[in-house]
Amino acid sequence: MPSNTERFAERKEITETLKARLIENLDIPYRPDDISDDVALIGSGLGLDSLDVLEIVLCVENNFGVKVPESSSHILRSLNTLADFIMEERGKCAN
Repeated sequence: MPSNTERFAERKEITETLKARLIENLDIPYRPDDISDDVALIGSGLGLDSLDVLEIVLCVENNFGVKVPESSSHILRSLNTLADFIMEERGKCAN
C-alpha cells in the first residue's frame, strides 16, 4: 500500500498532467498555475461545454489508461474529483 507521501506525489502528478493536457487540447487561455484543483470543469468554472467533455474523457483515457464511464458527470465535477477517479481506477488495476 502506497504511503501518504507517495499518494500525494501521484495526485500532484495527475493534476499537473491534467491541467497541461486540458490547456493544450482545449486551447483554453490559462496557465496550469492559474487553474485551481477545485475549479468546476463544466459550466461557470472553466467555461467548458458538452463538446469539451469528450476531449476531457479522451484526455483521461489516452494519458492515464483509464476508461471513463458514460455516466461520468460526477467524475467531471472538478480536477480533484477527476484525479480521485483516476487514482481509484489505477488502484483497481494494481490489485
